[in-house]
Amino acid sequence: MVRRYLRLVLSMAMLPLIAASVLLLARPAAAAALTRVTGFGNNPTNLNMYVYVPNNVAPKPALLLLVHYCSGSAGGIFNGNGHDYVTAADRYGYVIVLPEATRSGSCFDVSTPQALKRDGGGDSTGIMSMVAWARSHYNVDPARIVVSGFSSGAMMTNVLAAEYPDVFSAASAFSGVPAGCFATTDGSLWNSTCSGGRLIKTADQWASQARAMYPGYSGSYPRMQLWHGTTDTTLSYPNFGEEIKQWTALHGLSQTPAFTDHPQSSWTRTRYGTTSTRATVEGISIAGVGHALPMSGQLAYAISFLGLDSTSTPPSSPPTSPSTPPSSSPPAGSGACRVAATISAWNTGLTESITITNTSATAVNGWSLGFTLPAGQTITSGWNATYTPSSGAVTAANVSYNAALPAGGSVSIGFQATHTGNSGPPSGFTLNGAACGVG
Repeated sequence: MVRRYLRLVLSMAMLPLIAASVLLLARPAAAAALTRVTGFGNNPTNLNMYVYVPNNVAPKPALLLLVHYCSGSAGGIFNGNGHDYVTAADRYGYVIVLPEATRSGSCFDVSTPQALKRDGGGDSTGIMSMVAWARSHYNVDPARIVVSGFSSGAMMTNVLAAEYPDVFSAASAFSGVPAGCFATTDGSLWNSTCSGGRLIKTADQWASQARAMYPGYSGSYPRMQLWHGTTDTTLSYPNFGEEIKQWTALHGLSQTPAFTDHPQSSWTRTRYGTTSTRATVEGISIAGVGHALPMSGQLAYAISFLGLDSTSTPPSSPPTSPSTPPSSSPPAGSGACRVAATISAWNTGLTESITITNTSATAVNGWSLGFTLPAGQTITSGWNATYTPSSGAVTAANVSYNAALPAGGSVSIGFQATHTGNSGPPSGFTLNGAACGVG
């Protein structure tokens, strides 16, 4: 009897604690988090789906499909070398969908006939079910659905862009291979001829292989950005050139670059077709780097290329010169230059990438970019320019290898800084004393 009474008293005493726990669980999370989604649609290869929706999601957000590497996971790329994409999502309000391979080795299938055909029943089919689910749940802007991936994810990026060119507007692949390069007929998911860089084809052959993944399609293909290290031995460097062949051919472009520069001293960047930040095809070759991409600061360039550094649809081809209204005076902030800045910020630090475009008809030989940092920001290091002073009104001057800025050409510079709460962009950009437009 006494024992029963004690149990009753203890049970009643626990009720307020249980109620408090329920209330705590029912409260909304203080911050956005990576969330597992189930029942998202046709998923023939049993992939997992995760989604990240920032607290300040845009009314009509862009959608980034972010695809992990072999032995990776959605959480691994989210918290690891893909985290700059997450930081930018918090800033610009776009949604991120992260597929996760569940087979042994956690590689994505870019090899079997099912995987290399639109709606063929492979991994790509399940991934596109995730994209469709996100589009229906978050009012996604259909003109701003993009894909990016690393290694195995880069190979899948190429495949998805070839199979679903009517869905994706742009793609960025780090250390991948051409779409279809990894094809096998024995059920294996590994193709050593391709991985070793020994599968060499003409541009037209690569384009035909991509077109065969979506027979009958006659529309345009996504803009493509390709990254590769010159000492990569996992997916050997010759694959970089084969990717460029494929995507220039799909866009009907010459393999001769329309523009070449060196955003960092070990980088060679080539652009094909248009020459702006959002070129039709862009390749970035990084000397002395193996299978280790992306590295610090590189995703800022991908974010700009993919058009994610905005809360609205960017123009498909940025203007080559500032527009002037029918007035005798130019608008404030216009001039012979245009500046685009992308920021990735964290607690007390940030990195900023700045692209300077010479919109005049005259080449610039030797340049300095003036701007004013927000209060509390101090530059600690930089690349592709010298910065003086480190705070307040700053001048960024060219270095020896990027002094020439041709008419219509661009140069990219950047810096790392500390901040005391204001992680906003600089203001008052001038190039050699002339005011620059921003955007």
